[in-house]
Parts: sequence; C-alpha cells; structure tokens
Amino acid sequence: MERIPIRLNERSVLVDAGTTLQKVRRDFKSDADVVILNGFPFAGDAVLKGGDEVVLIRRGERPGRNELQALMVARHGPGLFEKIKCARVGIAGCGGLGSTLAVILARTGIGSLLLVDYDIVEPSNLNRQQFFIDQIGEFKVRALAENLRRINPFVEIETCELKLDRSNIPDVFRKCHVIAECFDDPHTKREMTLTVRKYLPEIPLVTVSGIAGYRPANLIRTRRVFRNVYLVGDTKTAAEPGRGLLAPRVTVAAGHQANIILRLLLGEGSSQEEVCDENTCEW
Repeated sequence: MERIPIRLNERSVLVDAGTTLQKVRRDFKSDADVVILNGFPFAGDAVLKGGDEVVLIRRGERPGRNELQALMVARHGPGLFEKIKCARVGIAGCGGLGSTLAVILARTGIGSLLLVDYDIVEPSNLNRQQFFIDQIGEFKVRALAENLRRINPFVEIETCELKLDRSNIPDVFRKCHVIAECFDDPHTKREMTLTVRKYLPEIPLVTVSGIAGYRPANLIRTRRVFRNVYLVGDTKTAAEPGRGLLAPRVTVAAGHQANIILRLLLGEGSSQEEVCDENTCEW
C-alpha cells in the first residue's frame, strides 16, 4: 500500500494513503482531546494528504523535553534551535526590559539565562513588567524564574539577588555569551558599560537608552556604538517627571535587544567589524 508523509507533533511520519485524521489520533495519541490540522482546530474527520500537519494535544499534559522543544521552535526554521540551545545570556536588571527580554528568549529556546537583580516586585511595576499581582513583594529574579519555567520548564535559569557594581560585574557575567543591560538608572547603565568594555571586551553587551514615553516606536533603533557594545533606543527620550516608562516602547526595545542577541549568537555580527556611525548603523 502506498505510504504518504505527514507531520505529526512536528515529527515526520509515514501513514497509509487514505488514513484519516481520527485514525491518526487513535493510533498515536488516543487520549488527545484537541486535534489541530494544518494550523486550525478540527473537530471532525478528514482523509489526510501528503504534507498535512497534525498536532495532537491532551489538555493539562506537560510534554516531555524533546516534544515540547520541537513544538515550541517549530517556526524557527531549520537548524536555528540547535545553534542557540547551548547559549548563555546574562540579563542585568529584571524590570520592564529585563523581564520582557527573558520571556522572549525563553520562548526562542535560549539554553541558559542568568537573571541578576536585587529589587522586589512593586505594584507600580505591573504597568510594564512581566509579573503578576500575586507576586508583589517577591524578589524579581525569583518571580521571573517562576514565570519562565511555566513557559519553558527546560530552560536553565540561574538567579542572583545582587546589586551590581564595577567590583562584581566581571565575575558575575564572565561565563555569558552575551550580556543585556536592562537598568532604569543612568549611573548603573554607565557603570555596566564601562566595566564590560574594560574587563569583558570579548563579550557583546546590548544596552538601552531612550525608550520612555510614547513617541513613535519606529524611532527605536539598534546601533553598534563600540567594539562590543550595541545600543537600543532613540538615545534621547529618557524617563523623567511627566514622562514615564510605558509598556509599548519598553516592549519594542526588549524585542530589539532579543533580536540583536539572537543575531550575535548566530554569528551575524563580528567583533572585528568597524564600528558603525550611530546615524547610519542599524541592526
């Protein structure tokens, strides 16, 4: 009998020509109560064609590591996950930028995250940070780690409740492949940048400046400003009285950070390249 290829829970399998969707459910996952055919929930039955994509889900079930990773990264494109699953990214500051960046990276499949912050979750944080109301009063790194494990329980997470300064930054981040600076305080931002440039020159640093308020999101750009430093933001719109940090621009900036981090991990940038002029360089 002729056999045809289909995708079942992101794996290639061969089934007999004329096989129906419900037969696949019975044969491969009889307890599945959600059946998705080619991206859409399907309650009935249909004869499968070569190349059809079927996902079988049992509500409340936690897939194993390999199955979950396959399902999560199915839209990445070939080979991308294999290149980033061993990467370690350090996130300095777990507020609006850091918590949003961590969520994006966990969903992308980054293998290891180092979360560093000494602050706790406050009610005012909920306007832009990836926490829940019942986490108010918890250390941010602990609350964020809990949330990330609900998204991707197989990402390796290390937390560090620490106030960073030039004396401890090198030791904390020396094993990271990329470092993300996600602070609100300008002084701490400057300390982080100067310290990484001096003591960790081979590790790329992705920093942020100018994301406050609600100016056009398209003004937020990514520039390479030093040999190992990439800058996200419009470089002008700092937080100040009357102009706060709001979820839309913070989320856009975190997306820029995540994208350049991914590009660096995939070898899209080289520390040997000439630094671009800040008015023309875009990543």
